[in-house]
Amino acid sequence: MKAHVLQHVPFEDLGSIGAYLKNRSAQIDYTRFFEDPKLPALDAVDMIIAMGGPMSVHDEDEYPWLKPEKQFIREAIIQGTPVLGVCLGAQLIAASLGARVYPNPVKEIGWFPIRAVPVPEENFRFPKECTVFHWHGETFELPEGAVRLAENDACMNQAFQFKRNAIGLQFHLETTFESAVALLENCRRDIVPGPYIQSETELRAVPKGAYQALNSMMNEVMAYLI
Repeated sequence: MKAHVLQHVPFEDLGSIGAYLKNRSAQIDYTRFFEDPKLPALDAVDMIIAMGGPMSVHDEDEYPWLKPEKQFIREAIIQGTPVLGVCLGAQLIAASLGARVYPNPVKEIGWFPIRAVPVPEENFRFPKECTVFHWHGETFELPEGAVRLAENDACMNQAFQFKRNAIGLQFHLETTFESAVALLENCRRDIVPGPYIQSETELRAVPKGAYQALNSMMNEVMAYLI
């Protein structure tokens, strides 16, 4: 399998997804937009993984590669290629399918629960309630034809699925202790007082078991898409 990663900043990489793919002998290639925005031919890719980043899907003047990236994601979804979007990646999927992306009423940074939404039998299903890692200030409307998979009090659209092959996650199931520290070191300015923003001390105090549970759920999402 050939997995292609859309990476927007150096400090938001695959996290636990990398180990999942390597354990299955997948070939992992990258478009690192901060180095070279060249995208591959779609017929050379078996799966696309769009990662997070601090920019908005609307920042095309500052990041002109956003426009062709959204078109690339849209074409991949339409032709049936499995596509996973994480945080900004989920917003890019939504935008590529014509949905509005906009600032959420509150920022959400830290470990907070999400609730599963009843979905048709064929859709991916989250546990009834689980705690996941968040770091976002924007959200999105559901694309036409998409199914909401999870929600919480801070943000209604926490996860969605479009057809059988595309899933967008507003939260970070791929987070490891190392990737959480990388976010802290590069985005510390985002940690300001707020109802859904934890302190750096709280973020660092999470036990290893929380990451293991998170990454196990990420493996389930990957297995479903593949």
